[in-house]
Amino acid sequence: MLRGLMMDRPLLTTGLLRHAAQTHGGGTIASRFAAEAPHRYTWRDAWDRVQQLAHVLAELGVKPGDRVGTIAWNDHRHLELYYAVPGIGAVCHTINPRLFPEQITYIVNHAQDDWLFVDPMFLPLVERLWPNFTGVKGVVLMTRPELMPAQSAIPTLHCYETLMQGKPGTYDFAEFDENTACGLCYTSGTTGNPKGVLYSHRSSVLHAYGFLTAPGITVRADDTALVVVPLFHANAWGYPYAAAIVGANLVLPGPKLDGKSVYELMEQEAVTVSSGVPTVWLGLLAHMRQAGARFSTLKSVTVGGSALPRAMLEEFELTHGVTCVQGWGMTEMSPVGTVGALTPEQAKLPVAQQHDAKLKAGRALYGVEMKVVGPDGAEVPRDGVSYGELVVRGPWITSGYYNDAAASAGAFTEDGWFKTGDVATIDENGAMAIVDRAKDVIKSGGEWISSIDLENAAMSHPAVQEAAVVGVPHPKWQERPLLVLVLRQGHEATRDELMAYLEQHVAKWWLPDDIVFVPDLPHTATGKLLKTELRKRFATYRLPGAQEAAE
Repeated sequence: MLRGLMMDRPLLTTGLLRHAAQTHGGGTIASRFAAEAPHRYTWRDAWDRVQQLAHVLAELGVKPGDRVGTIAWNDHRHLELYYAVPGIGAVCHTINPRLFPEQITYIVNHAQDDWLFVDPMFLPLVERLWPNFTGVKGVVLMTRPELMPAQSAIPTLHCYETLMQGKPGTYDFAEFDENTACGLCYTSGTTGNPKGVLYSHRSSVLHAYGFLTAPGITVRADDTALVVVPLFHANAWGYPYAAAIVGANLVLPGPKLDGKSVYELMEQEAVTVSSGVPTVWLGLLAHMRQAGARFSTLKSVTVGGSALPRAMLEEFELTHGVTCVQGWGMTEMSPVGTVGALTPEQAKLPVAQQHDAKLKAGRALYGVEMKVVGPDGAEVPRDGVSYGELVVRGPWITSGYYNDAAASAGAFTEDGWFKTGDVATIDENGAMAIVDRAKDVIKSGGEWISSIDLENAAMSHPAVQEAAVVGVPHPKWQERPLLVLVLRQGHEATRDELMAYLEQHVAKWWLPDDIVFVPDLPHTATGKLLKTELRKRFATYRLPGAQEAAE
């Protein structure tokens, strides 16, 4: 085979930041903190600081291949670690501080982290867990000298800004194999220990390119992107890398993600685009309604992590004139796989039909191959009706879990496709729709009921803030749906009223056997509904009519 005569240059994440500094140097990165004044600098400044940080890491003894853990919010120091740690050939291991302490301990020890870079807000947590960490050499507190604690239970505690003082603003970053590991993120699974996904420089750069080509995700040089999705979760959906390619402004919000804080930050920084999980947008929209507020600069939002509720889509687009698209992916996919933007033909349809199309997870980015397979492993027709398990493959999709042969063994088909665990359909235009998670679908009398579709129907009621559907054991039908609801503040609704409403939106046999009202719903560390907790809570719940059916 004849080889092309092209230069073989490695795809390294450090090159993204160097590019941003050289070609988009004036673009800004704004940060917010819990205990510091707002911070703002440019991509050019960030490049200088990352080179300083590389010297810091070298002096701490960090070597190629070492894992450096971060437990921090979204701010400029966390972004600097994203680039400096991989830049010297080490691995930036982002740790979700919302996980259970036992999970954090497991993750730190399983990854064999050498150093932890920690936001001051999480120092008490790290001090509490410190005796359980088996190999960590010390902690760097991500703050200024005057904000350092007078004492700490951690014997080796450094100040980030003190370490940075006097370091050279240039560093000779070596070039190495683009398949070298650059990032590590553990899935916040609801069963068993978290599993590590080990990203490479190549996969991260390719994912950033793919992110920027996705229809509906419009991040360009003249945009200001509010990165609501945490830097500690799945590469912040690619924003730190993609924004560097095009030179977009970044806004890093720190810990305050309540509706009022998010809205005020959007207005202060003239944000044009943002991405996040539905729980954040629910809070933002609730604040907008209560305050009678309007957006002055926001153009589009992406919703991911959980299914996009129709009511949320309509409120963004019809009430506020903000384009809303749904994205789907997984930690194992770096994470973006599909985006639910409209085709040119769909954009000509009436609004209600446009929204029908947008409620699908969408079409795959180039670089992501996907298909739906039946129980026999054969691909089912792409007709939008036939369903099965969604499997994927591509250059930014994991080929195995880090140091976890058992988890890896069950995660792939015999021919190497990654099994997502989602039940889905794909239509003739390539649009994928998630029917349900395989573990969440309700099996009633031999038929499937989609908890996602039932939740979305409930959330279209004006009094409903959030909804979750779980299967409850039934003596005749095996399982029947139980609808658990949180009502919007200041609204009321009865069980009978909601049942009558749902009768107009779903098949009769899909109707929940009962409705329970609760003040709030449990969520995972990444904002998804924690269905396992709800199933435990309602495992012995007695549905109306269940006793009669058993007799």
